[in-house]
Amino acid sequence: MNAAIKTIIVDDEPLACRRIRRLLQADPEIQVAALCTNGPEAVREIESHRPDLLFLDIQMPGMDGFKVLKSLQDIQPQIIFVTAYDRYAIQAFEVHALDYLLKPFDRERFEKAVARAKELIRHDKQRGITKELMTIRDELRIKPKYLERLVIKSGGRIFFLKTQEIDWIEAQGKYVAIHVGKESHLVREGLSSLEGDMNPKKFLRIHRSTIVNIDRIKELQPWFHGDCKVLLYDGTQLMLSRHYRQRLDDLLGRPM
Repeated sequence: MNAAIKTIIVDDEPLACRRIRRLLQADPEIQVAALCTNGPEAVREIESHRPDLLFLDIQMPGMDGFKVLKSLQDIQPQIIFVTAYDRYAIQAFEVHALDYLLKPFDRERFEKAVARAKELIRHDKQRGITKELMTIRDELRIKPKYLERLVIKSGGRIFFLKTQEIDWIEAQGKYVAIHVGKESHLVREGLSSLEGDMNPKKFLRIHRSTIVNIDRIKELQPWFHGDCKVLLYDGTQLMLSRHYRQRLDDLLGRPM
């Protein structure tokens, strides 16, 4: 039998606290150690119980959810933010949040977040990653040179997409379409702006409207007027403009 997953719920709305507890009651693996309705109380309970899982509201009087996390020393539970506001998603990613539940959420969305949390917690306990958790504070002080993840808002939910999972990116007016397998996600950002945040050794601008993950390229075929067809492993066909060909040559270290 798996050890109980010690959980703390923090929300300045008592009704919201009780609703999360009700949703967790049917799960025999979850042990709710405390319900907290403000930041200082949350810090005390977290330091006392050292939970595996934390449901944390963001906007609370006096001490918001991010200040609660900054107050912790060597405690790093899996964090599921629960909030009515989507504007904190980037900050949530920066503190290694597992998930970001937007109120109002339904049972199915909640259960998916909990299932992922349980899987990670069990995995972490099996591998004994205490040392890794202790280094998270140091990692937060170092901003990655290039994006490792994107925050995607789609279908009423917010999730984090690893850049290494992206196949290619396409400009669509004021948006870019992020292509991942058979799915496509729209993000309100210019292609050139996004290009500056991507690792140039992994993502190559091949056209004024296209960036491709070079690990997804299967074949290049000469085309007219110095252009090339770019074939991806999933069958997608893109075009490499001659105006961007030098970038590929520089990446390869020789003329193509």
